[in-house]
Amino acid sequence: MPSKKQSATTKSGKPLSKAALKLRLIKKLKCTTKYESLAWATGAKLVAGVDEVGRGALFGPVVAAAVILDPNYRIKGLRDSKLLPAEKREVLSQRIREHSIAWSIAAVDVARIDQLNIYWASNLAMKHAVRGLKCQPDHLLIDAMKLDLECAQTPIIHGDALSASIAAASIIAKVHRDALVREWAPVFPEYDLASNKGYSAPKHIKALREIGPCPLHRQSFAPVWMASAPQEVLEFMLEETAEAIEPPEVLED
Repeated sequence: MPSKKQSATTKSGKPLSKAALKLRLIKKLKCTTKYESLAWATGAKLVAGVDEVGRGALFGPVVAAAVILDPNYRIKGLRDSKLLPAEKREVLSQRIREHSIAWSIAAVDVARIDQLNIYWASNLAMKHAVRGLKCQPDHLLIDAMKLDLECAQTPIIHGDALSASIAAASIIAKVHRDALVREWAPVFPEYDLASNKGYSAPKHIKALREIGPCPLHRQSFAPVWMASAPQEVLEFMLEETAEAIEPPEVLED
C-alpha cells in the first residue's frame, strides 16, 4: 500500500507543491462559529474576525478587514477566500457588508510596507481595520497573529478556514484588494496585474526583469529590487501566489 507521502500527487503523477499540499489541508477544515461561541461563552458581546490579504504580493498595498458577524443571521458559504471563485467572493462580500453588525477595511501602502517590513505592515493594517469598526469589539479572532490592542484576543492557525468571522474578513479584504489592483492594471499593462493581482506569477516576474519595477512595487522585496537576476522567492510568497492566481489542482489520494 502506498504511503501518504507517495500518494501526494496530482492525476498526472507529479509531486504536489507545498502550496497545493497546504490547500488540500485547508479544504479539509470546517469553517464554523465554534471560536465565536467560545468567546461569547466568556461574556463577549461583539466578537470580531480579523484577517489580511496581499502579504506575499510584489505590487500594491496589504489590505486587512475586521468583521463582527450578527449571531442571529447566518451567512451561508463562508470559508477561506482562497477556496472561493471570484464570483462567489463578490456575492459573499456584499452579503457580509449588508448583514454584519459592523465591518471595516484598511490598507497600508507600499511606502509603509518598505519602511516597516511586511509583517509589521500587515499588523498595522489589521489594527487600523479594528479601530475603524463603528462599534468596538470586546474579543478578536485573528488569523495566527496577536495585535497590540487592549482587547481579548484568540489567534487561530488557519483561522480563515476555521472561523466564520475570520473567513468573512478574509473575503471582504480580498475583494477590496483585487478591485484596487484591477484599477491599476490599465496604468501598468506590462505586468498583467488583472490576472495575477500583483503576485509573483511568471509573466509578472518576466516583466520585472525586462522593464524593472513601477512606483507601486514593493521595493524592499527581493524579486523587485533584484529584478534583473534570478533568485529565490520566500516560501510564503510562492504559496500566496499559487493560492491567488491558480485554482487548486485535482488531487488523488
